[in-house]
Amino acid sequence: MSSAKPAQNATPNLPEDFDARIPSILPYYFCFHQETINLVKSLPSDPRIWLDTGCGTGSLVNMAIEEFPATKFLLLDPSEGMLDQARKKLSLCSADRLEFLKASPTQEFSQELEEKPDVITAIQCHHYLTREGRAKATGVCYKLLKEGGIYIAFENIRPLTKEGIMVGKRYLRNFQLAHDRTEEEIKQYLERFDTEYFPITVEEHLKLLRKTGFKTVELFWYSYIQAGFFCIK
Repeated sequence: MSSAKPAQNATPNLPEDFDARIPSILPYYFCFHQETINLVKSLPSDPRIWLDTGCGTGSLVNMAIEEFPATKFLLLDPSEGMLDQARKKLSLCSADRLEFLKASPTQEFSQELEEKPDVITAIQCHHYLTREGRAKATGVCYKLLKEGGIYIAFENIRPLTKEGIMVGKRYLRNFQLAHDRTEEEIKQYLERFDTEYFPITVEEHLKLLRKTGFKTVELFWYSYIQAGFFCIK
């Protein structure tokens, strides 16, 4: 792995550009949100408290708040600009259903919560971290989570072989070309692999999540360049 130090949860787009650009960059991006909601609906009861770390512009919460009318949502992101966008997107929602936490990367979050969350989600936010940073962020989520609560994470993942990485990059190139990205934009994006974001394999994810202490660790969604995991404390 590269020893370069990434920006914490960096994004190549300004916050105001994010919602418009992300569907042309990441395959299945909005499926991650729907699959997360579908999974939470499969739990024995609806969550009282749901923390979304790396919440971005609030797209997941904007979908989930309609599906879970008794749930309070806590929103956390390292970017104050993203949190501002989330506030605008969710401005029509009841204020008592939302709490915007002080901007912070997951691994550095230290704010005291009034109640431990039943659900913590981390959608496409921790692959910007080094292995050590990702382990710390996962540990923070584990510590914050209520006993018996569920942690759900989607991340870019590293294919198992060099050939797999090459195919994955070509897949992304073809996807982005089909969504009107320029060759230069695509080149810049692909060059971020192992320089600005640091994916690990599915096997490494599972090992990390078990080592963190989760009693249940499952892979529940997978393509060869992204994966979704859920864990029960």
